[in-house]
This record gives sequence, structure tokens and C-alpha cells, in this order.
Amino acid sequence: MKVLILKPSSLGDVVQALPVLRLIRKHRRDADVFWWIDTSLSPLLEGDPDLAGLIRFDRRGWMSPMNWAEIWRTVQEIRCHAFDWVIDLQSLARSGIVAWLANGDFTVGLDDAREGARCFYDVAVRRPTWDTHAVDWYLQVLPVLGIPNHGAFDWLPVRKPQAAAVREKWAPAGRRLIVLQPGARWWNKRWPLEHFVQLVRRLAAEHADLDFAVLGGMADRSLGEAIRAACPERCLDLTGRTSLLEMVEWIRAGTVMVANDTGPMHVAAAVGVPVVGLFGPTEPRRTGAYGQRDGILQTHLPCVPCMKESCSRALPLECLRSISPEAVLSRLRELLDAPARNRRAPSG
Repeated sequence: MKVLILKPSSLGDVVQALPVLRLIRKHRRDADVFWWIDTSLSPLLEGDPDLAGLIRFDRRGWMSPMNWAEIWRTVQEIRCHAFDWVIDLQSLARSGIVAWLANGDFTVGLDDAREGARCFYDVAVRRPTWDTHAVDWYLQVLPVLGIPNHGAFDWLPVRKPQAAAVREKWAPAGRRLIVLQPGARWWNKRWPLEHFVQLVRRLAAEHADLDFAVLGGMADRSLGEAIRAACPERCLDLTGRTSLLEMVEWIRAGTVMVANDTGPMHVAAAVGVPVVGLFGPTEPRRTGAYGQRDGILQTHLPCVPCMKESCSRALPLECLRSISPEAVLSRLRELLDAPARNRRAPSG
């Protein structure tokens, strides 16, 4: 039995799709599962115990004629595997075409009308309701394949070398770590920087046992520097300084994560770290931290959720600016004062 999963990007989407892999392998130990993934995200799945292999592609160069020969070689590689099942969890035109070209015995995808990819599938699975979480929608493909969509699994197994590297830079010794994710791909998903700064100052003043780690890419360096300046002796600015796997292990080391609607937020949910999720234009019922709806903060305005990458209100980013540091601090106090809980990510 050979299975191909198509979920090339983004980080949050790939993480949310992993339960499909885990449950296929849990209930069909004879299945050799391959994953089609963007090269930039492939380190996340390299060496994964449930994968037989990765099929990489360069998403940035997909439309360039200069790369068409390489794309065709990738399609030929896929076809050579003679997959029994092809599962398209991206369900856009690009992945739908690849699913069709894979020429598997049975192809299932999501009934997403954005780009008409459903015409490439034998079965297209509808989202049960508009606000069904993405993880639960992905899991709906499993009954179509005769696979139970329940059972315990290790969502993101520990990567020991990277976990050891984290311990070298931060030794807990009775201390707790607040992980902060101030960046986001959409500018209007970002909780104001000054709110993050104020939050760190107040937390540091209230809790002598707290340290802070700021995550993000190179584009977030200015954010990391500003937040670290709020408490330089207890704050690590890791923006642009971690690999993808190191980022996962920093999140796993955290006591709580405060994050915008980003991929790292989904990593925290996957490794069982409590999340305070800051939501503005997007819908947390669909893409919030899985199993942690109580940790979501979102202001109710007539335009929320607008699902747009820009803001047209007279007061820009009112949806996020109106989430006060005090509101986040209040939620964090509840989490920090609660008894230590079993750090296990929710299963399907």
C-alpha cells in the first residue's frame, strides 16, 4: 500500500494536516506514506518516523518556464511510485493538477471551490460546516478511505538534537518560559508591537521566575529587538536565529505561547503548549489553535472576521489594537496560576 499526501505549504497548514498522516499509519501499518512538500518546509518532515519519503518542489519557481523540466521530472517520480491513494489536502489548482497527474488508483481531496481543484478527484470531501476547524476537515478524508479518524498519536515528535541545543541556550532551573510570536505574514494580523512591549514589562514585574523568548524570521528582527529591550536581562531575541526544527523545540520548551495567527501558533497546539492567540481579521473557529478555543482573544466588531489582507477601517487595526495588554495579561495569569497540566496535544 502506497499513499501520497499533497500539502506543500504553509507551515501552519502542514502542521494541521499531520494528524491525517498519524492516523493512516496508526491504522494501516502496511502503508508507505510519502508527502509532497515545499522545499523550504521539508526539514519539518525529514526523518519523520511515519513517512517513507518526501517529494520536494520549489513553490517559488513553480510558474517559471525555466523550471518546467524539473517539475515534469517530479511528476514522473510521483507516477513511478504507482500510488494506491492520493490525498490532496491543499485542494488548489496546482495541487489538484499534481493529484491528477499522479495517476493514483484513488484520489480524494477537499471540496474547496476557490480554484476548482475538486474536478481532479474521485471524491471531494465537503467542510461539514462553515466554521469547522481545518484539522477536523482534513480528518474527514479518512472515513472515505476506510480509516478511523480517532486515536492517540504523537503530533510532532521531539527532535533530540534540537531539543539539546535549546537546553544549551536556556536551562530552566525552576524558571518558566513565555514564548512570543510578534510577526505574521499579513501585516493586519499583527498585535501592536507596543502592546507586546508593555506585556513583557508587566509580566516581568509580576513574576520573577519568568523568562521570555521572541521567535520570528529575519524580517521580524526589529520586533525582536524592541521586545528584548523591555527586559534585556530575561529576554532572548531569537528572531532570524533559529532553524525550523529549533523553533519547534523552543515552543515545546515554553510554559505558554502568546502569538498572532501564524504557523508557530499551530506548532504550539500540536506540542501541547497553552496558547493565548491574538486574532483580528481571521476566524479562530476555522484556524485557531486546535483544541484551545478558550485561549483565543478577539474583539467583536461588525467587520470581524473580514478575512482580508488589508484593513479599511477609519481606525486601522482596530480589531487588534482593542485587545489590550491587560486582557492578555489576565488570560496569562490564569494559565500561569493553574496547576501544571499534562503536556499532551489533542488527538483526532
